[in-house]
Amino acid sequence: MIALLSVWWRAFSIVSMTSLNVTQVTGHHYVSAFFTGSLLSFIWWANTRTAAHSDLAGAQVMYTLGAGCGTVFGMYLGSLVA
Repeated sequence: MIALLSVWWRAFSIVSMTSLNVTQVTGHHYVSAFFTGSLLSFIWWANTRTAAHSDLAGAQVMYTLGAGCGTVFGMYLGSLVA
């Protein structure tokens, strides 16, 4: 179960940071766009080594759900700082 939660968290973190970064870029918030873009790239670098290589049953579903939750969370965070 912890391994599946780890898959969910990886998707959640990268997609929420992507959504937040997009809100910063579209709002022309240069400094926060720089930081969110940098953090996004840091998360992406770590994520590429593990997410696509999981053999866990249900990992694809957990990654999908994490990405969906991350999208909404990132949009929410973006609305708070925009």
